[in-house]
Amino acid sequence: MTPRAQPKGPVMIDRIEKVLDEIRPTLQADGGDVEFIDFNADTGVVLVRMKGACGNCPMSLMTLKQGIEARMKAAIPEVQSVDQI
Repeated sequence: MTPRAQPKGPVMIDRIEKVLDEIRPTLQADGGDVEFIDFNADTGVVLVRMKGACGNCPMSLMTLKQGIEARMKAAIPEVQSVDQI
């Protein structure tokens, strides 16, 4: 069986940004935010930067993995993980 081609470029970025736009109001309500940095289509890894209060919050890893990553993977099957820089 031939592997499915991974969507790349603006289409995938738009899909990722749409999910982040759904999450942002919750983060912003607590003084934080998330910024999309990159997507690696070969590995399925989305890179983000946690900003504001989320940038130095001790719970940011939980927010990243159980919130952002879980939501991203549910909405975009090509995403394998979300990591922060």
